[in-house]
Amino acid sequence: MGQIKIFGIKKHLHPIREKLSGIVHECIVDAFHYPKEKKAHRFIYIDEDSFFYFDTRTEKHTIIEINVFEGRSIEAKKKLYQLLFDRFENELGISTMDLEITIFETPMHNWGIRGKSADKLVLNYNVNI
Repeated sequence: MGQIKIFGIKKHLHPIREKLSGIVHECIVDAFHYPKEKKAHRFIYIDEDSFFYFDTRTEKHTIIEINVFEGRSIEAKKKLYQLLFDRFENELGISTMDLEITIFETPMHNWGIRGKSADKLVLNYNVNI
């Protein structure tokens, strides 16, 4: 399971949301061997006067929070970061300085999905990669 939140200033993020969502999903599928049909992205738009960031960032500053079951290796996580940094810069014009990514991992028993604790689910993918 994975849930992704994408934060940024609305006037910059909203126009590119579909392309950005596609890029994020493709990177997750590649790095985490995640099923292509599973996609849960939420965009959280921030008004310009409500988003404070470091002087070295621009109005394109984007924050991605990824909530997943625990189990991915450090190598898989680093691969995901690099894929996202590369594609955001090359395809969206968002520099590596303007992209922050955080992965929040929790045990499966901390998720309630489809009427049960996630540790009781039968998954069609492996989280231990």
